[in-house]
Amino acid sequence: MQYRNLGDSDLLVSELCLGTMNYGKQNTLEEAKNQLSYAFNRGINFIDTAEMYPAPTCSETQGKTEEYIGKWLVTQPRDQVIIATKIAGPSGGQTLPITWIREGKNRIDRKNIQEAVEGSLRRLQTDYIDLYQIHWPDRYVPLFGDPDYDPNYERETVAIAEQLEAFAELVKAGKIRYLGVSNETPWGVCEFCHLAQQLGLPKIVSIQNAFNLTNRVFQINLAETCRFHNVGLIAYSTLGFGHLTGKYLSQTPPGSRIDLFPKFDRRYRKPHFQEAVQAYVDLSDKNGLTPVQLALGFVRSRWFVTSTIIAASTLEQLQENISCVDVVLTPEILTEIDQIHARYPNPVP
Repeated sequence: MQYRNLGDSDLLVSELCLGTMNYGKQNTLEEAKNQLSYAFNRGINFIDTAEMYPAPTCSETQGKTEEYIGKWLVTQPRDQVIIATKIAGPSGGQTLPITWIREGKNRIDRKNIQEAVEGSLRRLQTDYIDLYQIHWPDRYVPLFGDPDYDPNYERETVAIAEQLEAFAELVKAGKIRYLGVSNETPWGVCEFCHLAQQLGLPKIVSIQNAFNLTNRVFQINLAETCRFHNVGLIAYSTLGFGHLTGKYLSQTPPGSRIDLFPKFDRRYRKPHFQEAVQAYVDLSDKNGLTPVQLALGFVRSRWFVTSTIIAASTLEQLQENISCVDVVLTPEILTEIDQIHARYPNPVP
């Protein structure tokens, strides 16, 4: 397992990050503890969660993921585990109808930030959060598979400077060590970084955006933006919601996430996606790799990826995911990946 500094912070994070959004819905407390312990013993020191998890989120289970992690975390050496969690952005519409977190008034303002941080600290049973992320922007941006920006959806928003000032208070209080963003755009990254520098406020050190074989949008312009602002990418959806394992090509396995939550993968129901997945599965077979090793090996090979999020509903899946650290894709395989990408460019941005 390799370790890298996250942006310009002193957080030395493992190249794999354990995603946990299944805990409390698909995984029991005991299963979550087993996964956390297995990952930690294999060298993963970086755990990602969110106040809205498990996902798909609902009022009955919201917060359980952090609670499960907290019950494990109190038995571990706290200074050896890097905990990242997130504040939910504004709710509304069909994509984010979250009305039960702070009565649906979950803007990224001082009051909500303070309440969200205190709630996460309580559930995680810790005195501080290593990396606190904005799950999605307070302002309007296209989210979760909506690729096109439309000014007609712009709304009143909390100024980024005001957001940073609220976070600065919690950093000063020792409740947050570092700040990150998620599902962010190049403009957003630039604004957060420039305002932090101008006003002497905490700078973001990371961005958590989707990146995988079938969604390489990040490298079009965010890669440059993050390089020059020294913002590390924590890549999520690295297996394309499980599709890049190939298990959904012929059928939907009973008990799988899509079987349990059939509307949850709408981002992946787009033209040419299945053809692209089949091509990558064929490539992995041809080279004696599993589709998981090919997909995660590709993400890990990118110069701009600091840490690759992996998640699993079973311990066996987690073991296979972690095995990707032993695989280095050859230049020939990477060339063939690019050839497939040229045929099916970003089918699920």
